[in-house]
Amino acid sequence: MEANQNNGIKESKLQSDRKLSIVISGWPAVGKTTIAENLARDFNLKLWNGGDILKMMAHDRGYSSSLSHDWWDTEEAANFMNERSNNPNFDREVDNRLIELLNEGNVVITSYTLPWIANATINFWLQGSVDNRSKRMSMRDNIDIDSAKKIVQRRDFENKLIYKKLYQFEFGEKLDVFDFAMNTDILTLESLILLSKNIVENVLRT
Repeated sequence: MEANQNNGIKESKLQSDRKLSIVISGWPAVGKTTIAENLARDFNLKLWNGGDILKMMAHDRGYSSSLSHDWWDTEEAANFMNERSNNPNFDREVDNRLIELLNEGNVVITSYTLPWIANATINFWLQGSVDNRSKRMSMRDNIDIDSAKKIVQRRDFENKLIYKKLYQFEFGEKLDVFDFAMNTDILTLESLILLSKNIVENVLRT
């Protein structure tokens, strides 16, 4: 379904000379990275993840962060999140780096914030219930469903708190900044990958 159905893809973005840039946003464990990886491969785009850049910054500050998906679910990551929530420079630095990459073009980026603070050719939003995202995290990270649900709920709360404080927007609400929104509770991830590819192909033909 389209989040910005009346306006479609913003005409000014399509008429610009900038190279293709795609941002995929959505709740934790909703499938952003999987879709981004497929788009990056099929359209020869560079793939960037705001979480990975944040992990690099954590490592620079002495945390033993890794690029694995499940580092965010550790006690050390929780401590880092507590430090992060009290220091807006963490997230501003991540976003500034991502905006630079976005402006270079030929990229697909997964990010919680970019659709609200920068312009991409296409902004995707992925919606998903806590229960379904918890099941996905449980299978992905090989943890029990109750633990996954607690992690998902904690990260949802932290994200909303951080971005409200940092940028004054309500994460997950007022989705008019997105060109397309897709509900992962209704369609399978495989269907969403095919749908997103079809959207990109049609935008490129415009």
